[in-house]
Amino acid sequence: MRCPTCGEPLEPGTPRCPVCGAATATVLLARPSEVTRCPRCAYHGQGVAYFSRPGHVGLLIGVSLFTYGLGGLVYWLARRKHHICPNCGLGWDHSLRTLPPSPPGEAGHALPPEPRSERLPSGGVKRRVFASVMILLATLMVLMGVVEFEAALIVVGSLTGVAGTGTFYWGWQARQARRQALMAGLQQEVLRLATRRGGTLTVTEVAADLNLSIPAAEKVLTDMDDGFRVRSDITPEGVLLYEFPEVQLRSRLGPGQKPS
Repeated sequence: MRCPTCGEPLEPGTPRCPVCGAATATVLLARPSEVTRCPRCAYHGQGVAYFSRPGHVGLLIGVSLFTYGLGGLVYWLARRKHHICPNCGLGWDHSLRTLPPSPPGEAGHALPPEPRSERLPSGGVKRRVFASVMILLATLMVLMGVVEFEAALIVVGSLTGVAGTGTFYWGWQARQARRQALMAGLQQEVLRLATRRGGTLTVTEVAADLNLSIPAAEKVLTDMDDGFRVRSDITPEGVLLYEFPEVQLRSRLGPGQKPS
């Protein structure tokens, strides 16, 4: 066995080279290639099963009781494969992958700055589907209660309907948040493109460079057009241009110069 850095002969199992201090191949292979970190509470490690949290188990039991087991079954099927942060309960799908910290004294393995996560938030599709099932079940329960003159069934159905409506609204909010995040990302891409093009863009240029349809590119530019930082104008040839005055000013001044 030899040191992977300087080639010094080593005894099997030696953790570090006595000559150069480098970690041996055994130590490097034993270290994980990556660890995961919760973006909310900065917990490092692995996620745990969704239903290992007592609150989720209690919610499962409550939904099962109010929906005669059907709602609980749907809830369990929707969440049984999910993992969460054991510290704060955030869905582990949002965890960030980072390099592990280097052992003390190990040179050349410092952690780089963590990149910003560009993962889009969940669109709430599962919440809306689950809510739709709850509302349908609640409607059936209320109808059965009216036909059979069962007040308890009507009450349970009404409560289930309220819960389903709230869940659907929660999913709709997630959908709106995803759309806003997607639009914000596209606007950043447009700003970078405007910087490269000298501060003037057309709809077709944005559509071609960002791989968007023309209506989608037009919507992004229209939303950005505030008449101040981004403004539109029509050339004598009838071409609609979107101008970015701050970018145009910077390109005319050149690097290092300041506006007067």
